[in-house]
Amino acid sequence: MKRELKSREDVFLLVSSFYEKIRKDEVLGPVFNGVITDWDHHLQHLTNFWSNQLFIERGLYRGNPLAAHIEVDNAVGNTINEKHFGIWLNHWFGTLDELFTGEQVFIAKNRARNMGTNIHLHIFSARKSNS
Repeated sequence: MKRELKSREDVFLLVSSFYEKIRKDEVLGPVFNGVITDWDHHLQHLTNFWSNQLFIERGLYRGNPLAAHIEVDNAVGNTINEKHFGIWLNHWFGTLDELFTGEQVFIAKNRARNMGTNIHLHIFSARKSNS
């Protein structure tokens, strides 16, 4: 049964269920599994990030998502492209729709869509500045 996305525990369920799919994905799995060495830490880190995004829980998330994704792109030979972001969004939307209902689902989808676009643009901008 679906429930409202309204707590940090819900965000952890979302993030952990989502990354379970990502780790098994034939395109994204090798990228994420090749870069992330401590999945427990990563899931907590992203729970902090998404709790901040959805509930404005300030002070929990420490990091720079743009720099982190540029670093990952560099680690995989600058091969991240729009297909990767499309697959990522499809898994995110699918996980949200499987588990949750309500206004926060719409907000989580919209924030992910905007973030994906922003990160995608920054990755390509960083490539140009490095050439």
